[in-house]
Amino acid sequence: MREIQFREALREAMNEEMRKDETIFLMGEEVAEYNGAYKVSQGMLDEFGARRVIDTPISELGFAGIGIGAAMNGLKPIIEFMTFNFSLVAIDQVINSAAKMNSMSGGQYPLPIVFRGATGNAGQLGAQHSQNFENWYANTPGLKVVIPSNPYEAKGLLKSSIIDPDPVIFMESELMYGQKGEVPEDEYYLEIGKANIVKEGSDVTLVSFGKMIPQHVLPAVEELKKEDIDVELIDLRSVRPIDYATIIESIKKTNRLVVVEEAWPLASISSEISYMVQKQAFDYLDAPVTRVTSEDVPLAYAPTLVEASLPSVTKIVKAVKEVSYITK
Repeated sequence: MREIQFREALREAMNEEMRKDETIFLMGEEVAEYNGAYKVSQGMLDEFGARRVIDTPISELGFAGIGIGAAMNGLKPIIEFMTFNFSLVAIDQVINSAAKMNSMSGGQYPLPIVFRGATGNAGQLGAQHSQNFENWYANTPGLKVVIPSNPYEAKGLLKSSIIDPDPVIFMESELMYGQKGEVPEDEYYLEIGKANIVKEGSDVTLVSFGKMIPQHVLPAVEELKKEDIDVELIDLRSVRPIDYATIIESIKKTNRLVVVEEAWPLASISSEISYMVQKQAFDYLDAPVTRVTSEDVPLAYAPTLVEASLPSVTKIVKAVKEVSYITK
């Protein structure tokens, strides 16, 4: 094992797959000459050349469509959005072309394409650049949606996404690109749709994904440990498909569930999980399912309002205590 940054893990995943398969290429704004907006693609232009690491104009609709057309013709594009806030410009291509083409063509046009880039807030960037659309894309049949929470997952899940025959939405976080973590020396792949039990516990099941885990959930678990509350922590890794089986088995043991996500509350991933749990594990619950999400407002610029709007360690600790009927 060795310690590398999140951005390096993503780069290694792309480099390894591109060395093995000449049909894979990377395309997006500033991915080539500038080495990537967040330096994820640093050095890739030098190794693979301008035919396989391609700078584009600021036109997400255009280069997303080019990538989809390339995938329909036997190539395997990796399309980088500088942030998924900008993917809204290309959402027609993603939803109405990438997600549906294989089905509409009766299997004649598989779509092996990865759309990857940053998601969620990254500090004081204002309402238009601080949004979470995991649930938007997860709502669409034909797409897979992957959100890694550390460098190990970033590399293994991206490699699996690149070789997947279906379109994959791969969502990262600007705040995680410099995060360090241990990654194996050898190549490895992580299964899309299989959650990871980060920590086993007996009192409460805590489910989350992406940057919420290192940023807020793990610190909350440590705080709860000081009060003798034993949390079982599950990292979903992907939100389409969702590994309901792992969640249900955990609830059979703990009888309580808290779901943490950064998105707005209405029609969110936590809403869907709450529904499936009450349907499949109602008799095992000793308390109502509780969620910790962002407040139902556009994210403000002021740091005090940002803090008030987003999930936090304090909010997570409070939610776990509520489902445990601890009032102090």
